[in-house]
Amino acid sequence: VQLQASGGGLVQAEGSLRLSCAATGDIFSIDRMGWYRQAPGKQRGLVAAITTGGTPEYIDDVKGRFAISSDIAKKAVYLQMNSLQPEDTAAYHCNVKGVRWIGPRTRDFDLWGPGTLVTVSS
Repeated sequence: VQLQASGGGLVQAEGSLRLSCAATGDIFSIDRMGWYRQAPGKQRGLVAAITTGGTPEYIDDVKGRFAISSDIAKKAVYLQMNSLQPEDTAAYHCNVKGVRWIGPRTRDFDLWGPGTLVTVSS
């Protein structure tokens, strides 16, 4: 199973970006998909997450500005980011938890995608 992310870039303050992350491979089911970010010199932390059939969760700093959505059929998760601020500058990583096929059996997986850089200028 692999994750491929896209959508980062350079944007001015109050601008918007949309991140995408898609999972490929022998996936049996997906339980939770989320976006995390890591700014220079800081630890990686949760931005938003969504469980299959569940309610999205957000950190307070992005509530009302960011929206997470998923397309289970495409095994994809998206993060629409509006009203971006310089403090949102970070490498954004998607994370997917679920169950994969290993031959005739299944096994849990917890996978991180490569970071996609978001830079917001003031």
